[in-house]
Amino acid sequence: MNKNKEIEFKTFISKENYDMLLEEFNLANNIFPQTNFYFDTEDSKLMNEYTVLRIRQKGNNFKLTKKTRSKIGADETHIFITKDKAKDMLKHGFNADIIGIPYEVKKVAELTTYRASCPYKDGTLFFDRSEYYGKVDFEIEYEVDEVKQGLKDFKEFLNYYNIEFKESIRKSKRAFDNRNNE
Repeated sequence: MNKNKEIEFKTFISKENYDMLLEEFNLANNIFPQTNFYFDTEDSKLMNEYTVLRIRQKGNNFKLTKKTRSKIGADETHIFITKDKAKDMLKHGFNADIIGIPYEVKKVAELTTYRASCPYKDGTLFFDRSEYYGKVDFEIEYEVDEVKQGLKDFKEFLNYYNIEFKESIRKSKRAFDNRNNE
């Protein structure tokens, strides 16, 4: 099991800003899909506890991740799993004790993101187009190791590109809230 602290700043952006940033950073040919499959209990215990449990598929690689809120950012725990194990978990659900969650869970939602990324100052910028249940949205994420400088750099970036800050909703919540809209 791998553990890390995730500190990120993000904002929704328009399609026009998304397209402009891809061009500005020369990333139009460096967009890669990743699909997040979200899990929860029958009575949404994880959502209510602000815990995200997902399997992320990037190509033929699968990673099980638990994300929990902390005072600064989120604490993440990761386990790399095989394609066969992931497919079984997606189909049948699983006992989440393997990642420190004492519940039986099942797949409740999914979302595919087309992501481009590049280094920026002391972190990494991600330009995301997410698709889920007939919806499409765009956002910028900026992952950093240090909160204060990261927030300053993110605000400067938005100001430089004349992008208005529009608070993002977690991808898991967007997918969960729209799963019945197919």
